[in-house]
Amino acid sequence: MIVLAGLVLGVVLGAYTARKRGGNRLDMAQYAAGYAIALMLLGLFVTIFIERALS
Repeated sequence: MIVLAGLVLGVVLGAYTARKRGGNRLDMAQYAAGYAIALMLLGLFVTIFIERALS
């Protein structure tokens, strides 16, 4: 669930950042993809850490 939350948050933050900087639709899509990948990886590491800490 943390990974999916990172995906959604990354898409929203990426699109917002690109729009704020005056980007077009393709810029928003690229920023959204980049942020989503980064936050999904962060969520994956957090999930792994939590699983190992609770075991």
